[in-house]
Amino acid sequence: MKLKITITGPKVHDVGYRYFLLGIAMSNRIRMFEAHNMRSSEGQAVLAFADGDEEAIKVFCAQVETERPARSEVSNIIFDDFLGEVMRIGEYAQFCATIQLNKAISVLLDMRDDMKEVRKNTAVTPQILEEIKAVRKNTNLIPQIEANTDAIPQIKANTDSIPQVLGEIKGLRDDIQPGYANNLRQVQADVRAIKERLGMQ
Repeated sequence: MKLKITITGPKVHDVGYRYFLLGIAMSNRIRMFEAHNMRSSEGQAVLAFADGDEEAIKVFCAQVETERPARSEVSNIIFDDFLGEVMRIGEYAQFCATIQLNKAISVLLDMRDDMKEVRKNTAVTPQILEEIKAVRKNTNLIPQIEANTDAIPQIKANTDSIPQVLGEIKGLRDDIQPGYANNLRQVQADVRAIKERLGMQ
């Protein structure tokens, strides 16, 4: 059974409609199938041609009437008998791959040009290189700094005893001062006595 299907609407192109129909045809084991985007008086159109077992074509038509690609907007679907040749589904799949590859080439070329522009705009200047070298030089000091900071607990332990040592010194000073004052008075008295003996005033 051969069939021509015309699908029209405001959005039936660039929504994957042909690949959607191809998938339905393959799932129903239809061996002869092709679909093409066209323009019609009603706007966008997809023409699909199928040739296969009558039961498979009926199931295919029922799915085409009830299922749509996610972003499509369909106004009308018409089924007509068809007498012409229909492409083998494998050949059509290769045809679709070629179309997609052709579209992808221009996108890939645009991406390549964009990447070149990005590289040009982010080129490393001599000044940036010098700054990177300075950062690397400074980060080379990190192991040395880490080695020095290993002594911090020992330094802290030594400085923790400073208040205790100061307290001991103060205590010694308090102990010495009374004796020192008495000794100083004694020394002064001895000096006066020596001066008197020598007749010095």
